[in-house]
Amino acid sequence: MAYKKTYAVLALVGICGASGAAWWWQNKPASSDNAAATAAAPGAAASGAGSAGASGAGPVGAAGGAPGGAGGGAPGGAPARPPAVEVAKVQALTLVDETQAVGSLRSRQGVMMRPEVGGRIKSIYFTDGQRVRKGQVMVQFEDQLQQAQLSQAKAELSIAEANHKRNQELVTQNFISKRSLDESAAALEVSRAKMALAEATLQRLKVLAPFDGVTGLKQVNVGDYLKDGADMVNVEDMDAVLLDFRLPERFQAKIRAGQKAQLSVDALPGRPFTAVVQAVDPLIEANGRSVGVRACIDNRQQQLRPGMFARVTAVFGSRENALVIPEEAIIPQGGRTFVVKVVPGEKPETQMSERVAVKTGLRQPGKVEILEGLAEGDTVVTAGHQRLQKDGTVVRIVDMSQGGGNKPGAAAPQAGASAPAQGGAPAQGGAPAGASASAQRGAPAGPSAANAGPKGAAKNLALAGPNPCLRGANAAF
Repeated sequence: MAYKKTYAVLALVGICGASGAAWWWQNKPASSDNAAATAAAPGAAASGAGSAGASGAGPVGAAGGAPGGAGGGAPGGAPARPPAVEVAKVQALTLVDETQAVGSLRSRQGVMMRPEVGGRIKSIYFTDGQRVRKGQVMVQFEDQLQQAQLSQAKAELSIAEANHKRNQELVTQNFISKRSLDESAAALEVSRAKMALAEATLQRLKVLAPFDGVTGLKQVNVGDYLKDGADMVNVEDMDAVLLDFRLPERFQAKIRAGQKAQLSVDALPGRPFTAVVQAVDPLIEANGRSVGVRACIDNRQQQLRPGMFARVTAVFGSRENALVIPEEAIIPQGGRTFVVKVVPGEKPETQMSERVAVKTGLRQPGKVEILEGLAEGDTVVTAGHQRLQKDGTVVRIVDMSQGGGNKPGAAAPQAGASAPAQGGAPAQGGAPAGASASAQRGAPAGPSAANAGPKGAAKNLALAGPNPCLRGANAAF
């Protein structure tokens, strides 16, 4: 029984000792930091006084550590520095109302040549990729039978004309009746109809170019027998190409004929083209809720080909002197839009924040148009909104363009000064190197741009004659 009591007392003492050790361990870092601060202070003891000295110096170190810590931030209980923010000015720019889409190119006029009647090919009067003129004979079919039928029709017409002329003379002399004259006149008309039919049949054996264009790759040869409707060759009018693209239905009130559209094709990188909107489909597609748009491009230089994929920028209009701010300044809240405006503070040479409700307009990458709430030249906060909890907060503006980086205020010069002190020579050497590198990059750019100028001007040289996009699709060339 006595042993059990002894064990219980020892267990209780152990638990108390463990609790005390845990408490001491949790408070050990603070005491060590205070002791280190006390040792680092001027006049501190060079040798330690053991655990008792450390425990005795703990409160003193703690008391002395507070002023030291305060000295690192705001000495003598000075107020905290104003929060640092980044700002931007409200600018007046020319803002273009536009949207992006994708489309494809097609010929202004394109047709697959097919014969109207069956027959054997006698002659082919074109080569692959040849430019042809309207009315030019491209394919001639065997026409011996039709030529014979035409000769027969001519002979019958000659006989009918002679008989009718003779009957007219006889009627005047009352040798034949009026009925005989009517019958000869009808026979003459029949002969003329047969003659016209023979000529039309003979003409259909010639395949003519329907308009000026360029032939594709022929699919037939001399001697082939073709049925009516068989594919022979395609003809494309590429002096003007059409651009077909679709826009969401919300733009159907903005897009209209006569507007400009800028486009680029992946096959010709770096070469912009301009298209003129010709027509807008009155029907909204029910599946995609989009409207079809057709534009025309002057392609007399033959740079574009039908079937190319195009990236389109449809331009609806532009606004002069539109007020624009960076999109980072916008604060959406509760269905409304706000910005934090920087205004002069109550004290001289101080600035404070003011939350302002604004109305936004067009949006472009990195920019937002402001319709109401701001004026040109106003300053708005672009970074640091989370530090401004209420209006009237005094702020400190950080100019990130000065190379201060993310070290605002006085810390930036100190950090900048310490960096050259540690490695001044490399820093000095790095600056010229960077400048020379930029100069080396910029030097070739000038001559290349100058050399590319005449070439680009030659390529974009306006051709003589009217724009083919201004002519009707069925106009005579």
